[in-house]
Amino acid sequence: MPRHILMAGAAALALIGAPVQAQDGAAALEARIALLEGQLNALKGEVQASHIQQTAQARDIIRIDQAATAGPPAPPPVAAPADGFRIGNNVLKIGGYVKADFMASQYSGGDPANGDLLRDFYLPGSIPVGGADERTATDFNARQTRFWLTTDGMIGGHKVGTRIEMDFQVLPGTGDQRTTSPSTPALRRAFVTIDNWLFGQEWTNFQNLAVLPDTADYVGASEGTVFNRQVQVRYTRGPFSIALENPETTVTPHLGATRIVADDNSLPDLTARYAVSRPWGEASVAGLVRQLRYQTTGVGAIDSSTAGWGLSAAARIKVGAADDLRLMLSGGEGIGRYVGLNFANDAVLDASGDLQAIRLVAGFASYRHVWSPQWRSNLTWSAQTVDNDRSIIGLATNRSARSLRANLIWTPIPGMDLGAELMHGERELESRLSGDVTRLQVFAKYGF
Repeated sequence: MPRHILMAGAAALALIGAPVQAQDGAAALEARIALLEGQLNALKGEVQASHIQQTAQARDIIRIDQAATAGPPAPPPVAAPADGFRIGNNVLKIGGYVKADFMASQYSGGDPANGDLLRDFYLPGSIPVGGADERTATDFNARQTRFWLTTDGMIGGHKVGTRIEMDFQVLPGTGDQRTTSPSTPALRRAFVTIDNWLFGQEWTNFQNLAVLPDTADYVGASEGTVFNRQVQVRYTRGPFSIALENPETTVTPHLGATRIVADDNSLPDLTARYAVSRPWGEASVAGLVRQLRYQTTGVGAIDSSTAGWGLSAAARIKVGAADDLRLMLSGGEGIGRYVGLNFANDAVLDASGDLQAIRLVAGFASYRHVWSPQWRSNLTWSAQTVDNDRSIIGLATNRSARSLRANLIWTPIPGMDLGAELMHGERELESRLSGDVTRLQVFAKYGF
């Protein structure tokens, strides 16, 4: 072919192939750029993952370090108790009442001396006998005021509680009524409970507090009531309780009428009680077994002991919607210091210096009537009879006591009681000589 034709063809082919080559180069470049972008994104992902892992490891190290220095984690917060306030694992409660008494008393057999406990509450063994009839004696006091402190808590999986209770009733103090009418605080109850166990000073297990009459007087049906507080070790399981309690023996001398507090016992008193609660009310039966012992030294030394025993049944029976009947009957030999505020001694010495247990029977009945939510009344009868051996006991020894009382109590606001009570009590000796007291008692009491 002619040369110019060939050259023209080559040029034409070159013009045609140039765009094709350019297009192939651009495609390759784009593919390369896409590959580089993918590798860059992958590298960024690895960097971010490494950073997240390092951050998590750093946080774990911080947590471990904080746990090592801070100790165990704090327990969750405990809700505040609805009643009382919390101290550590215990809930502390404080309570009591303030009580003012206004009494006007007439004694047929003489006026008790200033400071005599009979002027503060009904003590049947102290009713004057054989003296002159005197005019009305008036006494005001606030010695029945009481306060208590309790704790309750769970310690090491055990339920633990304590109670300390005091009043001013029994120790009038060193002064008199002329200036400040002082009174000394006196321990009533002080014990600790651990699950079913009780250790310390508490009401005797021989007594049922739930049936005590609702009276203005400190004790009320004194001569017919089991009434004693003392140190003991008690175990309770359901309705049954058993206790070893502080022993003490009170003795009447041969042909005498005074009291010897022997303080010679070597064995504790043993008490047991079974109590039940039913829709009709509640009841209990209690038993007491004890050693009576008296020992002296020197000329005519005495070393004698004998056994004492007692039984007590008590009940509170519901009558209607709000009324109730409260009953107690106790009896035995050698239980004088447990019943009637030690109206009778536990034992008497015979001519040979041996102890003879004294028998007695005591009880009370009290009916409580609720007139309205704010008004109530109580009618209470109480008595004790002592079976003394006239051949070995003095004629001035207590033979019997009885009392009758009625009251009206108003509760104007919750916790506040205002009331009045009229009481007549009698005491009789083995000589058949007797004395009585008639008392009007008005009181104001606020519990907190």
